[in-house]
Order: sequence, then C-alpha cells, then structure tokens
Amino acid sequence: MMLYRIGKLVCRIVLSLVFFAKIEGKENIPAQGPVIICSNHKSNLDPPLLGSYIRRPLRFMAKEELFSSKWFGPLLVRLRAFPVKRGGSDRGALRKGISVLENGEMLLLFPEGNRSKTGEIKEGLAGAGFFALKSEATVIPAYVRGTYKPFRRVVLRYGPPVPLDDLRNEKASSQEVTDQIMSHIRMLRDEMEGPK
Repeated sequence: MMLYRIGKLVCRIVLSLVFFAKIEGKENIPAQGPVIICSNHKSNLDPPLLGSYIRRPLRFMAKEELFSSKWFGPLLVRLRAFPVKRGGSDRGALRKGISVLENGEMLLLFPEGNRSKTGEIKEGLAGAGFFALKSEATVIPAYVRGTYKPFRRVVLRYGPPVPLDDLRNEKASSQEVTDQIMSHIRMLRDEMEGPK
C-alpha cells in the first residue's frame, strides 16, 4: 500500500500542475462498502486521475499484455491492478473483480472496454452490469472532460449513485444494467458539456 500512496501523491501533483485537474462530486463516493466506479475512457491517464484524488484505494483491470513486462507487470500489481484478457469473457478476471467487491473494496471499470479515439461515449459492454448484479455494490458514474493537453484543464465529475434496485428486483440482464449505467455517464457529460 505504501507504493500505492506514493503513486497517488505523485500523480496528484503531476495532474494538478500539468493538467490543472479539477475534481467534482467526491462526496458522492461512499466512505465504506463495495463500490464500482464506472467512467468514460479517453486516455491512459484516466485511471490515475480517477484514483488519485479520493481517499479510498481503487482496484482496476489492465490488459493482460502489460503484465508480461519484467518491471512494469510487478509494478502494476503493487498499484492494485489485475490482468484481464481482452476480446472475450475472462472468467478469472470476473472472479477477481467479484472477490474485490466482496471484500468491500472499490473497483474501477471502463464499461466501453477500451479508449474512445474520438472522445465520444460508445456503447457499454455487459461486464459492468455483471459486476453490479453479482455484488450489490454501489455504482458511481464518472465523466472525464478534457483531452490531457498540457496546461489545459481536465475536469472529473463523480455523479450520484446509479439507482439499480428496480433492475435488480426485476432480474434485469447484465446488458440492461450496463445501459442504465451508461445513461448516467451520458447525463454527466450533458451537464458538463451540453447535450450531444
């Protein structure tokens, strides 16, 4: 955890000085219990932005290929990442994610699956809904506005929890739950940038 805390501090300094990072809505994040943060995804800098300014540590998935590096792989593990195979269902990663939430931790997900090259929000994959249904975690939507250009402001807003009780009671599908989550991410976008 010491390396994680140091990493948070370094990232916070860089993001604040270089990108004038502004964080809104931290009060929406529960102080305890399982939480899933679901955000749009524009850049490799999104995970440090989402995790550096909040008190609770985040766990997150990273593509499996990154863990094959002799030095970067162990570093990712110490930064609380775990591997996921892209392009299909990774049962190991799904089990790990559920375990994280069962332990009352926070899990960061990008429901779109990969970065958006245009900045537009794409359709979400069913994985986010799967974790929400299997864990009973509080789901917090987030939206990153900006393009990480030096000395241009990047704004991150955490929204209120996504209401999922009705969908859970109705035994909705994972995709239906993901669609609900994505609609709340788009609502944050519209609040910050205007409707698309």
